This record gives sequence, structure tokens and C-alpha cells, in this order.
Amino acid sequence: MTCREFTSFIADYLSGDLQPSVRASFERHLSLCDNCTQYLADYERTVGLERGAFEEGETLPPEVPESLVAAILASRATRTGTD
Repeated sequence: MTCREFTSFIADYLSGDLQPSVRASFERHLSLCDNCTQYLADYERTVGLERGAFEEGETLPPEVPESLVAAILASRATRTGTD
């Protein structure tokens, strides 16, 4: 498995959706490649931060401009077709 192939399997690896032969190849590459080991660790950290950023009931820091919040909500509504 190449590093490029490795990155295309990360989401399936973390969700447990890789077939055994692909998982074995993925883990073998992981054991041999320090760059991909670091990439996977960074990926997992990023996913964790994203989950935390979108938890319900979170309050925004007071320094976040109301216009920024409005622009983000308007953009999301446009993409999802809601108001």
C-alpha cells in the first residue's frame, strides 16, 4: 500500500469498515511509515476537534461577531435548502 492509498482508507479504517485483507495491508503500512502514523494521529485529532465544535448547546465566545454567525447560518441554509 502506498501513502496515497493509505489516506483514501483512513475513514473506513476508523469506522471498522475495511475488509480484513485491506485492513492488514493498511496496518502493515502504518507499522512501517512514520509519516502515515503521524497523519493518522493528526486526522483523529482533527475529527475529535470537529465533533467538539459542533456539540449541541455550545455557547460562542462573546468576541465572535454576530455578523459572522449570521453569515455561517445563511450559508448552511443555502446549501441545505432551509431557511
